[in-house]
Amino acid sequence: MLTRRTLVAAALFAGIAPAFAETPAASDPVAVLTAIYTRAAKGKGDGGGGFVIENRAAKAKYLSKGLVALWAKADAHTPKGDVGPVDFDPVTNSQEPDVKSFKIDAEKMEADKATIAVTITSHRSDRKPADQIVRYDFVREASSWKIDDIKGSSGGEAWSIRKMLTDSLKS
Repeated sequence: MLTRRTLVAAALFAGIAPAFAETPAASDPVAVLTAIYTRAAKGKGDGGGGFVIENRAAKAKYLSKGLVALWAKADAHTPKGDVGPVDFDPVTNSQEPDVKSFKIDAEKMEADKATIAVTITSHRSDRKPADQIVRYDFVREASSWKIDDIKGSSGGEAWSIRKMLTDSLKS
C-alpha cells in the first residue's frame, strides 16, 4: 500500500535523479566527450561541436585555463575583421559538421592527464580514415577534467589547436 510519505519520497527522487543523469562526471574525460559527441550527432549530425568554443563561458566550461588564456591572446592578436586562427570545427574536424556516430577510446589515463581518441563516422564517405580521428589531451584542474589540446589531421596534414594558437602569435 502506498502511503503519502512513499509517494512524496518517490516524487522527490524522480525530480533529483534526472539532474544527476544529465551531468557528465567531472572525473571522467570519456563522459565529457560522450556528452559532447552525443550533442554533435543529434538530428542529422550537422550541428557540430562549435558550442565547445563558441564563447568565453563555453571555453571555460570545457577547456583548461591555459588553453583558454592562449586562445584569448590569439584572439586579441587577430586583426579586427579577420577570422581567428581556428577557422573550422575542431570537434568534427570539418568546415561542414557531419557526425553519424562516434567511438571513444581512452588511449592514456593517468592521475592528472589523459589522452582520448574519438573516431567519427559521417554520413559521407569522402574522408580519409586518419581525418576521422580527433584526439584530446585532458588535464585535471581542481576536481574537473578539462581539454588542454585537440589534435587531428586534414588531408594527411597534422594539426593541433595549441600549435595553431601559438603560431598565430608569431605573425
